[in-house]
Parts: sequence; structure tokens; C-alpha cells
Amino acid sequence: MSLQKVFIPYGAYWSSPFCRWQGSLAPFNSIELAAQVARRALTERKIAPERFDAIVLGFTVMQRHCFYGAPWLSALLGAPGISGPMVSQACATSARVVATAALDVEAGLHSCLLGVACDRTSNGPHVYYPNPGGAGGMGDSENPVWDNFNLDPWAKNAMIQTAENVAKEAGVTREEQDAVTLRRFGQYQTALADDRAFQKRYMVGVEIPKGKNKSVNVDADEGVFGTTAEGLAKLRPVVDGGSITFGSQTFPADGNAGIVICGREQAQQLSRDSKVSIRVLGFGDARVKKGFMPMATVPAARQALERAGIEFKDLKLVKTHNPFAVNDIYFCRETGVDDERLNKFGSPLIYGHPQAPTGLRCLIELIEALVIEGGGYGLFTGCAAGDTAMAVAIKVE
Repeated sequence: MSLQKVFIPYGAYWSSPFCRWQGSLAPFNSIELAAQVARRALTERKIAPERFDAIVLGFTVMQRHCFYGAPWLSALLGAPGISGPMVSQACATSARVVATAALDVEAGLHSCLLGVACDRTSNGPHVYYPNPGGAGGMGDSENPVWDNFNLDPWAKNAMIQTAENVAKEAGVTREEQDAVTLRRFGQYQTALADDRAFQKRYMVGVEIPKGKNKSVNVDADEGVFGTTAEGLAKLRPVVDGGSITFGSQTFPADGNAGIVICGREQAQQLSRDSKVSIRVLGFGDARVKKGFMPMATVPAARQALERAGIEFKDLKLVKTHNPFAVNDIYFCRETGVDDERLNKFGSPLIYGHPQAPTGLRCLIELIEALVIEGGGYGLFTGCAAGDTAMAVAIKVE
């Protein structure tokens, strides 16, 4: 059965630009930046922080003081009287943030929640784990971002290998991957048209210090690669004997995003346009066989649609977290969804992957694209570490 009481006020969401690894946002605490962007966004949208009775914070890369994450963030953005959970589910963190807030509203535990997701993959921590039994009493160390990209302790493979496994089993060619990558780049260009008119519907800039008493407003994505068919064809596979190149996979990035989840009445009050209704219908999560992460988006999507009471044929648009072009090719083959319905105005394959906030930006772009299309059913689905995925079904009227 679909959710009945959960709504998103139109326009009551935002994303910072996504900035490349070691780019403009690399030196700064991701939670502090998320608070700054949230304050700015709420002011622009004329939403008082006092409206919220709870907060949900999602992140995957630890930051200084993150032990105090959600209460600290809420105090920084001007709502010191609220608290809530911190969630971390790899690249499904955004979907879990929305699900946690939505189920609170559906159950009547809270009436208006703020969901925020943030990460800084740049300059991640270096962790030392004491081990008195180690050789010479030496402990173990880990770089949580880089090392986890490159080794799943259960499947014993890097994330890129999961995409290679799917490509091989499903017969996805290098040429197909390059074609989808080029198409996604073209879709991203439409988001930049008319002085970035589409992105300006939701994107909020970040003020960063530049020397004494100076600051710079970072208001656009950093790190997007110019992409051509000729350029893609020249790239070598990352893995010997494989088909995935640095062109047909995403890149690590830094950024944050936020969204308001509430009941129908508050959604109408907080909406930029009370005639627009955005309802959250249901969620799905799934796990597939070891070492085949991109496949998980399909069963997660099926579960979300079943719970929402709709089918793939009912969907007007689909947004995916697609760290590899293989993800979208496999998804379309298995579901029958036309690729033309996927990822209008861009996707993480092109604009980068800060982990926790990636899915939230996808959901926000899905909402805005559906509004432009005149409403309809939409789906977000995205894979995550451990051969898992989450999906969110919505309806825009």
C-alpha cells in the first residue's frame, strides 16, 4: 500500500553545486557547509527554521565533530530546539534520509522534518585501528573513502569490478556505454541552457573564504568533463580486459542537499506554488548477488513501484544514481523503460558523486523535470555499496 500522508512542498529543497575531488569545497567541513547552504536556502524560500520539529542528517564520510551531527547541524541553521537521527547507507543515504523522515510523518511521530545529506570525499580522514596483537604491536590503518572504493570486504572486489561483472554477464558493450555517456552529457547541457535556468530552480551557492575578509560564491558544478564521441573512443579501459573507462564512470566530489518532508497542509503552506502537489508514494531496497552492484537498482525499483501501487509503464520520468553507464543500460533492458525517460537534465555519471547527497539531488531534479512535463509519476533508483540499492516513487500533480 502506498504512503498516504507524506508530501514535499514544491521548491522546499535545494542542492549545493557538486565540486570535483580536491576542488573548491575540499578544505571545509561538510556539515558546516551544509548548514550554511541550508540557512541560505531557507531564507530564500521564506521558510522559518522554527517550522521543523525534527531533522534527519545523512553522511558517509566522517568529519570533525560529526558525533554531534544532527543536533549540531540543526543549531547551526537556526533550529537549536530540534534533533533527530544520523543515517549512513553508502550511496543510498539520501533515499534513507527521505524514507526515515517520510515514515515519521506517516506514523504521526513528527509533522515537518528537514532532511539534509552532505559529504566531502576530498581530504577524508585517515583512520588508525589499534591492534595490540599485530606484528610489533602495530595497528591497522584505513583511508575510508579511497580504500572502500577499492575493496568490498565481503565480495572481495572494487566497485568498478561490479560494473565489469554486470557488463560481461549482460553483454553490455563498450560502444553502448560510450553512447549512453554521450547522451547523459547532452542531457546535462540542457540543464545549463539559458544561463543554467534549470539548475537555478534548486541550486544554492556556497560562500567560501578566500583570504582575509574575502569570500567567493561557488554557484555552479566543478569538474564536469567535456565529452565527445571521439574523446570517449580514445580512452583505455580502467581494468585490463574490461570495457569501462574513466569516461563511462563518475568521479568523486563534494557537496550537500536538503529537502522538507511534511504533511499535506504544511506542504501547501510552504510550497512556492500551492497548486503543485508532490507526494511520496513508497520506497524499495534490494540486494543482489555478490559483486554485481549495478543490478540492484532493478529489484529496488520494482519493490518501490509495487508498494506505490504503480507499474513501470506508468512512469513519466526516471532518475538514476548511475556511477557507471552500465547501470542505465542494464536498468532499461530489464524494465523496458525507454532510455529517453531516464535522467533528463543530467545525472551523477556526469556531474559527480559526493555519496550521501547524490540521490537527493537526483530526486530534486526529478521533481523539477516532472513539473516541467506537467506532472506524473516518477522514480528515483540508485545502487550502493554491498551490491545494494534503494528506490523512491513519487507523484507530482
